[in-house]
Amino acid sequence: MCRSIKTLRPPAIPEEATEEEIRAAALQFVRKVSGFRAPAAHNQEVFDRAVDEITEATVRLLDGLEVRGAVRTS
Repeated sequence: MCRSIKTLRPPAIPEEATEEEIRAAALQFVRKVSGFRAPAAHNQEVFDRAVDEITEATVRLLDGLEVRGAVRTS
């Protein structure tokens, strides 16, 4: 795991993760997996698509998690 990716669910953070935080984590993941901090122009589309897909998957994951003992706000 990338050390710069933080846990995005309570109680690790006091409130629900923002869209910006989720996208930043997805970007860090794609950078780590691809080995590119910024892709070349010919890889930009696939890089961006991966970030979008991981962002969406992360939102679904966080929405579906049940953290026992924590109060759900949504």
